Formats: sequence, structure tokens, C-alpha cells
Amino acid sequence: MLKVRQATPPVPSRRAFLGGATVAAGALVIGFTLDPAKLAKAAAGPDLSAMPAAPNAFVRIAADDTVTVVIKHLDMGQGNTTGLATILADELDADWATIRTTFAPADATLYNNFAFGPVQGTGGSTAIANSWYQLRKAGAAARAMLVAAAAERWKVPASEITVESGTVRHAASNRQARFGELAEAAAAQPVPKEPRLKEASQFKLIGQKVARLDSGPKTDGTAIYSLDIRRPGQLTAVVAHSPRFGGTVKSVDDKAARAVVGVVDVVTIPTGVAVLARDTWSAMKGRDALTVTWDDSAAETRSSDAILAEYRQRLGTPGLVASKKGDAAGAIAGSAKVLEAEFTFPYLAHAAMEPLNATIEKAADGSYDVFAGCQLQTIEQAVIAANLGVTTDKVRLHTQWAGGSFGRRATPSADYFAETATIVRATGGKAPVHLVWTREDDMAGGFYRPMVVHRLRAGLDAKGAITGWEHRTIGKSIMIGTAFETMLVKDGVDATSVEGASDTPYALPAYRFEVHNAREGVPVLWWRSVGHTHTAQAMEVFIDELAHAAGADPVAYRLGLLGGAPRLSATLKLAAEKAGWDPKAVAEAKASGKGRGLGVAAHESFGSYVAMVADVTAEDAKVKVNRIVAAVDVGIAVNPDVIRAQVEGAVGFALSSVLRNKITLKDGVVQEKNFDAYEPTRMSEMPVVEVHIVPSTAAPTGIGEPGVPVIAPAISNAIFAATGQRLRSLPLNLSGLKGA
Repeated sequence: MLKVRQATPPVPSRRAFLGGATVAAGALVIGFTLDPAKLAKAAAGPDLSAMPAAPNAFVRIAADDTVTVVIKHLDMGQGNTTGLATILADELDADWATIRTTFAPADATLYNNFAFGPVQGTGGSTAIANSWYQLRKAGAAARAMLVAAAAERWKVPASEITVESGTVRHAASNRQARFGELAEAAAAQPVPKEPRLKEASQFKLIGQKVARLDSGPKTDGTAIYSLDIRRPGQLTAVVAHSPRFGGTVKSVDDKAARAVVGVVDVVTIPTGVAVLARDTWSAMKGRDALTVTWDDSAAETRSSDAILAEYRQRLGTPGLVASKKGDAAGAIAGSAKVLEAEFTFPYLAHAAMEPLNATIEKAADGSYDVFAGCQLQTIEQAVIAANLGVTTDKVRLHTQWAGGSFGRRATPSADYFAETATIVRATGGKAPVHLVWTREDDMAGGFYRPMVVHRLRAGLDAKGAITGWEHRTIGKSIMIGTAFETMLVKDGVDATSVEGASDTPYALPAYRFEVHNAREGVPVLWWRSVGHTHTAQAMEVFIDELAHAAGADPVAYRLGLLGGAPRLSATLKLAAEKAGWDPKAVAEAKASGKGRGLGVAAHESFGSYVAMVADVTAEDAKVKVNRIVAAVDVGIAVNPDVIRAQVEGAVGFALSSVLRNKITLKDGVVQEKNFDAYEPTRMSEMPVVEVHIVPSTAAPTGIGEPGVPVIAPAISNAIFAATGQRLRSLPLNLSGLKGA
């Protein structure tokens, strides 16, 4: 049930959250939680409306009328603080100008992510989905308690009282009060067990473009990122890591490093050699002066080409069955036409704008404060505590704004948090330690989107209908060997390796999806949209090939296979309509030989549906993406402007990986170490992006990741329409590309 208690400090304790009902000096604090055992997948937009409520996410109403929403998710630039605050503020009928946000402390009993189980964290485009009813109930309960307080004070029926824009009114007696005036009295009111929620027609903020709460602070520089943290006496640490994954320190000569002005200490830790200095530059210069001999006896020493060759060899043997229906091989054998295709995908770096960093400070009582862009708080807190030799209650996380992540800050091993903790312990906690990974540190020694190979085979009958589909893939599992293995790996099959393929919405009469789990030494991690980054390309380009072989229009062919997926079908139809897709015009453009064409792709991921039409010019080894028309169905659009921004951002984020980016190894050493060799999308390359939102009354899902998977296949298919040449693998090999 709801709890009302006194105003909470900036980093509240668990005891304060779970305390009994108390009245504070002019403050109302309310929270809700939902039973995660009844929630299978938050990102799929489940019905949480009937779930029981208990202390969790909070709304704090202060005497000065400010309304603070406690945000349990990390905001990495995706705008979820604004979206989450909007949900609560609408049910509360608050004045948007009074809304503030604060990041929640680490406490999975209060702030667990329902999609992750008893784990607090952000990812999988779940933030809005799993907080939708949670925050609505918190806002509705606070509103009801304010009304009850006013009714008691004014001696009038609560049914006669209205609330609008932060003001409680009783029209008949011409009395009104701001939220702050009623906060203390409202805190003493009983909490409604089932607060009444608004109908969609009553929403005033939800579905509208409201100003992002973070735009101002990020523009004027007052927003604090973890890289901005400066604690009294703080030292900056950088670490010399092995140039090869799995390499360890054999010996080190730190005499020259210690002689660098500003360097305070040098310590060897399990992951390398840490240099601590009074500023970042001195720490980096000190690291440059180190002489380290590395032991590569257990390191990955192969080049990426050798690993790829091994992948291809293994694809010649049967893999683990991810899903199947009927006799795919038999159906293909009796087909009028058989098509085969191979798709390869390289390792990819996350390359977030703000480099990885974290600060840990030891308090006088032996506890620790951590300042960072915390994305998996439960894991990070536990890992830090274990490395410092304390219990988790002795570790307080202060989540800061994060300058991007794309999955990198959410490591199951909490790698850079663990590294910071080991440095603090090695130095006795004498000074706060701010660990900084440079761009080169992360790109050459971090985690990567796995290298993957897909091999597909399908048959068509005389009328062009699919008879059977065989699909085999290989890549290193992200989940095997992590805390998430029990949740996402079944019979050896990592769901994130095959998602978007083995669960395809296309109505295939017979199919067989298999997967091989590679075992190479390169560390892999989810990358924005996880498995969908490669499965969508393989599925959507191959479907396009089948449509062409069948002599069918690509949009019509897809719609014929999506009878059981009405929301994806509707999204595809909207994208085609808004792009001006006309089968005859598309065919004529292709036949004209002018090197310009339209390509389409549609894909479901994280409970959301996205379709895109790409307009490209492709000729003489050059590709120009002129225009992207996207249609998205994310359920109720909490903030349409943020949704559009996320799709536009997805295009900018993924375009460079479509056209050029890859991480390659030579003798086990990463070759691309900064933006000169791993070039992000330039503004001059950005196409015109149009985003159309499908109207919906379904519970909202996410959009942080679903915009990424469809970009590559839409562009690939457009290049085929423009030139008649199929470019399947990523990044697209444009050498020798000619006009049609």
C-alpha cells in the first residue's frame, strides 16, 4: 500500500522509505510498487493496472509548491526523466513549471525494474513501460490526498473540489489553495488503496509536447554529469590495460611514472596498473611513462578475420535449435526456387560521448559514496561492496546524468565500478578516487556488439509463396556467464542472440532457426537494440530478396505475411503511405537506371513496432541517404516530441555503422581506437527524417532502441532498388557499386 512519511533527504535511507506514516514540515511523500513476480515482460506493455501497490517510486510535494518526482531509471540523454515526470504530473494535475526530478538511490526493494526481476536498472527500452501505472497511481493518490485535506479544512464534500495546474479549488465557496499549502495536511490523510486513474480523454500533459526538464540545465551547463564530479582532495586515476583481451601484468617499472609532476601514486590491480594524480592530464602522462610487460599466455591473440573464418566453418554444422515448425528442409527441397544468403556483422563499439568514469569516496564511518552514471544500480552496488570488503548497505550510489551509454554503462560485471573500488582499496581510501577511461581505453579495451554471421536458405513455390525457411547464426552469447543467464538462456540458447528472427512475426509455413554460441576471448555486451541490430538486417533483406524473386512489391509481399501481426502491418502501411510508396513508381525508378531508389523494412522489438522507408542515391561507390520516413507504434505516446527525437537520434546513431564503422582485431589488438578510425555520423550525412506516430490506446512501450534495427535493411533494400545489387553484410561494402 501507499506510505506517507516525512520529506526524504537527497540520498534517503531504506529505513526512511519504509517508515510508518508521519507528517513532515510541509511535505508530502508518496510511493508505489508492483509485484514483479506477476510481470513477465514490462517492455511488452503488460496490464499492470490491477497490481497491488506498496512503497516504491515517490512524489514529494514541498511547502514551496515544487513537486519532485523520484526517477528510478538512468537518463542517458533519451529523455525518460521528462516522460516519467509527465506521467505522474498528469495524474496529479500539477503545474508543469513546478516539476522537478531527482535520481533514486540504489534499493531494489523499492526501485526494481520489473522486466529485470529484483534488480534496479535501466535498459531494454523499459523505463516508460514499467513505470506507466506505477507513477500514475502515485500521482493519483497524491491528488486524492490533497483533495481530502482541502475538504477537511474547508468543511466541504470532496466531490465538489477540483484540481488543476497545481491548485485545489472549491468553486461554490470561492476558496483555493496551492499544493504547498496543503502538503502537510495531505500527508496525514489515509492513502487510497485504489486511487482512481484518469481516462485517456482527460490527459492534459500525456500525449502533448511538454518542455524537456533537462534541456535548460544541459544547455547552460548546470547539469552535473559524473565527469563533472569534484570531491575534496579527489585524485584522478587512469589504468594501463593489456592491449589484448585476457592479458595480465607480468612486471611493471613505475619509476618514470612516479617522477611525473602531479602523480601521487601507482598501484597494480587485477585489471592493470593504475596511476593516480591530482588531475587527469598528469595521470595520463604518468601512465604514458610506465613500462609494463604483459603476460599474453591466456589472451585472445587472433585477428578478427581468423575468428570470422572459424564462424563460417562452424555454420556448416547443426546448431542449437532456437525454434522450429514443420519440416523446413523437406519443404525447401520440393520448392520451385531456392534462395540462399549470408550476412556478416563486425564487432561494434558503443562510443558514447561521455567517457566511462566513476568516483568513490570513503566516509569517516567506513561507508562509501559513489558518484556515477549508474545504469544497473543493484549490480553496481553489490560489485563495489564486494571489492571494498563491505556490505551493500555501506555503499551509497548517487546517480548522475550520463552522456550516452547505448548499453556500455550497463555491464553485468560492473567492470569500471569494480576497477574504481579496487583502486580505492589498494590506496586505503585515503582520498576520493575518480577513475576516468579515455576514449581509447574504452574503444580498444571495452565491450562490443558481438561479431555475428547469419546463413539463410528459403524456398518458393511456383506462385512465389514461401515454402520453408532455414536460418542458422553464430555469435558470442552476451548472457552466458552473467547474472542474467538464468533469465535469458534456455537449453543453451541465448534469447538475445536470436530475438527478432526465431520469433519472427512473418507467417512461415515451415521453419528452423539454429544458433551456435562462439567462445572467443573478445568481451561482448548489448549494443543499442541488442540482437535486433543484426537479426533485423538478415530478416528484412532476405524477405526483400524473396519478394523480388516472387516478382512482388516488397510492401505488399510483407503485408501478405503479416496477417497475424496487425500492429506491425498498420505501422508498415503508414510508413509506405507517408513516403508516397507506389509500386509502379518504385519499379519505374528502378528501371530508369538513375541510381535512386526506395527501400522498406519493418520490425518489432521491445514491444514496439517500427517501419521505415529509405530514399537513397547509390552510384559509383557512394551512397547518399536522402530521406527516412518512419512510422512507429509505441502505444500511448507520452511525449511525441521525445519519441520523434529518439527515432531521429537512432538514425544518426546507426547510420555510421551501416556505412562504415567496425571494430577489427589484428593479432588480438583492436585497431580502431578513436573517432578518426571509427567515425560517427556527420551532420552533412544526416538525411531528412520524418517520424509518424500510430495513434494507440495501448499501454506505452519504449522507443530508445526500436528505431535502430530497421535503418540498415531499409537502406540496403533501397540500394538494391537503385542499383540491382544486393549488399547484405554490414557495414555495406560500397566498393565497385555502380548505378542500375
